Amino acid sequence: LLSRPAAASSPAPGCILRRVLAIADNLARVRDQIAAAIDRRGPGPAVTLIGVGKKQPVAALEAARRAGLRDLGENYAQEFASKHADPTLVALAPRWHFIGALQTNKARLVVGRALIHTVDRPALVAALAARARALACTQEILSEVNLAGEAQKAGVAPEALPALLDAVAHEAGVLRCVGLTLIPPADADPERARPHFAALRELAARAGGGRPHVELRELSM
Repeated sequence: LLSRPAAASSPAPGCILRRVLAIADNLARVRDQIAAAIDRRGPGPAVTLIGVGKKQPVAALEAARRAGLRDLGENYAQEFASKHADPTLVALAPRWHFIGALQTNKARLVVGRALIHTVDRPALVAALAARARALACTQEILSEVNLAGEAQKAGVAPEALPALLDAVAHEAGVLRCVGLTLIPPADADPERARPHFAALRELAARAGGGRPHVELRELSM
């Protein structure tokens, strides 16, 4: 959706304008693709498009936001914290998502500022809860699941998901798990991701009930 990362030197004004126009064009094209997919699918859940700002300059995120993209995602905690505090982006009030791997010692940079998509272990649950408790806020999270069993991929194993959700439920309401996240195995054929997406939907339907502060209504895929 966003254009390629900026070079180390400052781009010329003409380059900035071309980047802004490219982002708006990309956004319009992706929205058309989503609308066509929804038409093929028929009635169903709403779709949220997140623009990933990893290593992008603030100007690119600003262009996406001014083109109507409300949701912005970041992968790195320190980069996220910097952009979250940027006056230009503060004025544009995006809805922030944290979509990268999160270390427990970086929880303070993210809690209370974004929906966190990548919670996959009890230690991280505890760190997020401690920070949310200190801020007197309720932090919404998604639990990341590794359905393919790839050792190098982040995410909790499906059989360990109930214990992770139990840990969230026991945190006295300072955390609320609102869904699950999945990154399917890389494949040149996008159709091969479809079974993984279907499996995550089925897992959410099975695992979501019976716990306070756990309502698996969102699927991040």
